[in-house]
Amino acid sequence: MSPTLSEDVVGNDVIDAAGEDVGIVTAVEGGTLYVDPDPELTEQFVAKLGWDDTDGTEYSLRDVAVEAVTDEKVYLQYRR
Repeated sequence: MSPTLSEDVVGNDVIDAAGEDVGIVTAVEGGTLYVDPDPELTEQFVAKLGWDDTDGTEYSLRDVAVEAVTDEKVYLQYRR
């Protein structure tokens, strides 16, 4: 079961399964995170997340990709 996502995670860092920074949560709507991606993400990881590219705009991320949420971080099930 995916963690419940709320506006409380806006501003949190998004971290992959290997502990690497993926980006920052900019919004949450209906179980979907919107993330400002780290420009260093690889094309392979971007494709795994279902994003087309990382040109600096927000990208959506469904709650099923989220492993855990803390006060400061959102952890993904995937790694770079």
